[in-house]
Amino acid sequence: MLFWIIACLIVALVAATLLPTLLRPASIAPELSADMTVYRDQLAEVDRDLARGVLDRAEADRTRTEISRRLLAADKAGAATSVATSPRVDRIMAGVVVMVLGAGGLAMYDWLGAPGYPDISRASRIAAGDALREGRMDQAEAEALVPVQPVADVAAADMALIDQLREAVKTHPDSIPGWGFLAEFEARLANYPAAARAQEQLIALKSDTATVADYEYLVDLQVAAAGGFVSPQVEETLRRLLADDDRNITARYYTGLLYAQTDRPDIAFRLWRDLVETASADDIHVQFARGGIEDAAIRAGVDYELPPEAGPSAADIAAAQDMTPAAQQDMIRGMVAQLSDRLATQGGPPAEWARLISSLGVLGDTDQARAIWTEANDVFADDPAAIAELLAAAQQAGVAE
Repeated sequence: MLFWIIACLIVALVAATLLPTLLRPASIAPELSADMTVYRDQLAEVDRDLARGVLDRAEADRTRTEISRRLLAADKAGAATSVATSPRVDRIMAGVVVMVLGAGGLAMYDWLGAPGYPDISRASRIAAGDALREGRMDQAEAEALVPVQPVADVAAADMALIDQLREAVKTHPDSIPGWGFLAEFEARLANYPAAARAQEQLIALKSDTATVADYEYLVDLQVAAAGGFVSPQVEETLRRLLADDDRNITARYYTGLLYAQTDRPDIAFRLWRDLVETASADDIHVQFARGGIEDAAIRAGVDYELPPEAGPSAADIAAAQDMTPAAQQDMIRGMVAQLSDRLATQGGPPAEWARLISSLGVLGDTDQARAIWTEANDVFADDPAAIAELLAAAQQAGVAE
């Protein structure tokens, strides 16, 4: 509000400076034209010629008369071309100028600027973001700020089993299956802090045999327990995941979320853009990235349009079960055609090629599925992991052994 008050005062000051000048009546003082200057010089020359005896008086009078006539004609023509504007026109022009400079300037800032955002340098902003990230609260503090969530509605018999499981892990703290089941059941109850603690125990017991999926699930539970906040403890796990695989989708999404929360939307946008444009839309973290990337782009000052999801996802196909058979076929075929066209012209990750093969198999178009499978083999010939993913899709579609 203070900024807008100052901006309006500046506009008023500029208007007060310009208006007196714009509204002052015009005083027309035509300058001498070149012709009038020549004629006056000629009159002076006649006087000099008369004094030297070059002209007699009668001839000098005739010459003066002719030059004077031309001088008056030139003066009359110059006066006719000097037209003053009316006071009403002056007032209209003054109003237009003030409106363009004032209201136009404010509107331009509202469109291009960032009202309410502090005017700091890029280096200062980066330093402030680093300080915000380094000084943020830890996992326990974040969880303490989250209101207690109501327990999900479950059957009494199921709740009794969960209570028994809670007691069982107390008496058998080395039970890896027990902690795994407890983490899952606590999450189903929306009791995320307890689920996160159970998952931590599971990973501690597994030690070096803990899988990437174990750590990814832990991150999901910890962020949910903290109300969406990415704590230093979560960041440590993310670094571990990225050290093993710098393309890990879960780690890249939450790392982007961390930077979005610490005033570095430019980094968040860069991380999320890679996900939404290359990773499979079936992954829930890609969907989360799609939901936040446009806001990150605006905050980063980037003009970005979120691309549409390519091809049918598992959720799309499941939703189609409620349609008539004809509607199902039309919807799926349309999305499959879009995916096929995009892969043919722009390419894409193995997951999208695998989805296309699977979708064609669902549609019964085995010839086309086989052709895509063959083409994908050529595209990803040097990537064994991609070939394995594609082979699984081809087998599901019935076009590979």
